[in-house]
Amino acid sequence: MDLSFTPEQEQFRAKVQKFLGENLPPGWGKAGFRPDGMSMIEFMRDWQRRLYEGGFLGMAWPREFGGQGASQIEMAIFNEEVARVRAPAPLNVLGLTMAAPTIITYGTDEQKKRYLPKILSCEEIWCQGFSEPDSGSDLAAARTRAELKGDEFVVNGQKVWTTLGHIADWCMLVVRTDPDAPKHRGLSYLLVDMKTPGITVRPLRQMTGEAEFNEMFFEDVHVPRQNLLGGLNEGWRVATTTLMNERGTTALASVMRYRIVFEEILDLVRSMTRNGAPATSDPAVRQRLAQFYVELEMLRFTSYRAFSQILRGGNPGPEGSISKLAWSELNQRMQEFVIELEGPASQLIKGSPYAVQGGRWQHHFLRSRANTIEGGTSEIQRNIIAERVLGLPKAR
Repeated sequence: MDLSFTPEQEQFRAKVQKFLGENLPPGWGKAGFRPDGMSMIEFMRDWQRRLYEGGFLGMAWPREFGGQGASQIEMAIFNEEVARVRAPAPLNVLGLTMAAPTIITYGTDEQKKRYLPKILSCEEIWCQGFSEPDSGSDLAAARTRAELKGDEFVVNGQKVWTTLGHIADWCMLVVRTDPDAPKHRGLSYLLVDMKTPGITVRPLRQMTGEAEFNEMFFEDVHVPRQNLLGGLNEGWRVATTTLMNERGTTALASVMRYRIVFEEILDLVRSMTRNGAPATSDPAVRQRLAQFYVELEMLRFTSYRAFSQILRGGNPGPEGSISKLAWSELNQRMQEFVIELEGPASQLIKGSPYAVQGGRWQHHFLRSRANTIEGGTSEIQRNIIAERVLGLPKAR
């Protein structure tokens, strides 16, 4: 495992830093930031356009598909620098990081020509129709049905926790096409136009007050057979590629993101008192901070190991579940620590003149509850680690 970067790679890092410094608006990253004269969705579209024109989207894609033909190392450097300055993700992040790699791997020439350019340009936004009310992160238990009738699939069922479903143009949809086959073998993967009649999207209000997730209903939705990605009843294999790209390619950026959270917690602790003395002198506080630091270092080196595996094999593996499990639970513990540290003031939220740092930590605490659900629950991640990384037998 080589943790050093070549002079050329460091030059690329400097290029990324320069671009971010010149293109992020003044005030970005500060609490309460709002773009001038546009909605957040418009701002995110504009940001993706800037990234596209700067050559920072689809960097690791082959040039024939509109990419830059860059290495995975350059992609990791870019993600790390974006996290360092808390730059926003592209609006079409699911299309770029999940749909596109899967289409590149399994798509026909016609599918690649049709979908990839519009993913890059943000002309078409994608969502992921995997989770269901009765199966959650157990994708193999999906019950949304798709019956093949002539040259069309007729889809009926429900999906939930669908990020960006309310603004998406297309959906990566996993459906059951053979109800009599073993559950992993009866699935298919469809590319579905969200404007198709029969699709209803209902935003789900979170306890933060936001509504980034949605539930989706499919009632006799007709999908052309040409929108099948991979073979019929081979959806499990295709979906696994999507999930491995989701969990495996952004681990280093996650390390940087939560390193920044840790440093902000340190600054908060230095400004507070506990039992009449500086909070930094409290042994219990120091022990918690030390534990967070150790876990961040563990996450960093685990991410390097997984990334080295990507460089050797070209594709992310199940090891990405280790990083996902680690950062999601670590962030929850760090947010809980801040709430404990604030004491009674933790009950004051944004809008109160007495709220600590404007109540920002209360929002972070509430949002962190989703970390161990989104992208695969912690329970599912532990199953993947046990079975596919450690090779342990399945429970009977």
